[in-house]
Amino acid sequence: MTESWRGLVLRFHFYAGVLVGPFVLIAALTGVLYAATPQLESWLYSDHLRVPAATSSVPLSEQVKAAMASRPGDVPAAIRPAPEPGATTRVLFAADGDARPTVFVNPADGTVVGELMTYGTSGVLPLRTTIDSIHRNLLLGEPGRLYSELAASWLWVVALGGVFLWFSRRRAQRTRPTTRRHATVGLTVLVGALFLSATGLTWSAYAGENVADLRQALNWSTPALEGGGDHAGHDMTNPIPPSPGQVDSVLATARSAGIDAGLIEITVPPMAGMAWNVTEIDRSWPTQVDAVSVNGGEVVDEVRFADYPFAAKLARWGIDVHMGVLFGWPNQLLMLAIGLGLVALVVLGYRIWWLRRPTAGFGRPVPRGQWRKVPRAQLVVVLVVAAAIGWFLPLLGLSLLAFLVVDAVLSARSRRRRTTSEVESSPVAG
Repeated sequence: MTESWRGLVLRFHFYAGVLVGPFVLIAALTGVLYAATPQLESWLYSDHLRVPAATSSVPLSEQVKAAMASRPGDVPAAIRPAPEPGATTRVLFAADGDARPTVFVNPADGTVVGELMTYGTSGVLPLRTTIDSIHRNLLLGEPGRLYSELAASWLWVVALGGVFLWFSRRRAQRTRPTTRRHATVGLTVLVGALFLSATGLTWSAYAGENVADLRQALNWSTPALEGGGDHAGHDMTNPIPPSPGQVDSVLATARSAGIDAGLIEITVPPMAGMAWNVTEIDRSWPTQVDAVSVNGGEVVDEVRFADYPFAAKLARWGIDVHMGVLFGWPNQLLMLAIGLGLVALVVLGYRIWWLRRPTAGFGRPVPRGQWRKVPRAQLVVVLVVAAAIGWFLPLLGLSLLAFLVVDAVLSARSRRRRTTSEVESSPVAG
């Protein structure tokens, strides 16, 4: 069975590697940079993030009022109290899109130390946002996400194909020096590559939607707060914002309800009378992402990480490992090692092609028609499985179909040329 499949797998492994190699290279390099951003941001934005440590602080409501005074007329959307002495409090204001103006306040005396834009639900700073955007979409917005989805869709295919080829080479004792290093690096980063591929697809545009639908169908979705207060009786066209003075009692109520993480976010409701959401945002180990809704001094809803479906917990942990935050600096080092391994893998792959290329034209390491060597029953099963996977991972399916069409067209053209050449060189044609 191994020999019958080897030629076909080798052909797909080569062309798939050529196709996604540049995308994987960019994703790996930007991923390496992203893994190092916590330390880079701590240095670059130290004036905003750090203040002299103090043994006391002014009430959180006073810190919020100071931030509001620096942006007259704006209403806070969320508050992130200082997680430890020497850190600043963040007061985030509403804005269109993911970017939110964020005022940094010294909790010791309530003075504003600066303002930056933060992005997304994670509240990341500009440097990490830029690197993340390159990693995610090449700074091209939504269309650019196709590049990262294509890379994630094919990475696991190329990786598993490489394992099959390594195994078949070992059996045939045909491992060459030029491929041994490539195979060694590939096996070393195999688990990491499969993990990055799987977790990366959960963020993708098209496959990500299918993953979300599957999780919802299997009841694996992450629970969310349902609190927020009753809109009835409120004038939603002219809402009255809640008083910032309420934040102290809201925080005290949440703390008494078990929200004990240092890193928390208090979401300010859009109007008075609605619930405030207080969420733990510490994604290191052990994960603290409990959340409560507080209204009128009482907890009206809660979501506990301990009650998450196990699949939802795995998704949370997987995303956090992918981002390099679950286990702190060891997690960062692991992501750096996997990213650099993928860079080396791509470079070595292209070097193998370069060393084995024909003297003219683009090399064909394996001739066409390898599928004819595969038993028909096995081929049918693989095609059915490939069709199902291609439906679930649309970019993988469409790019695979495009490859088959192009390969068939080139094969037909090659046959016509050979036929024409044979006719022209035959004695009858002469």
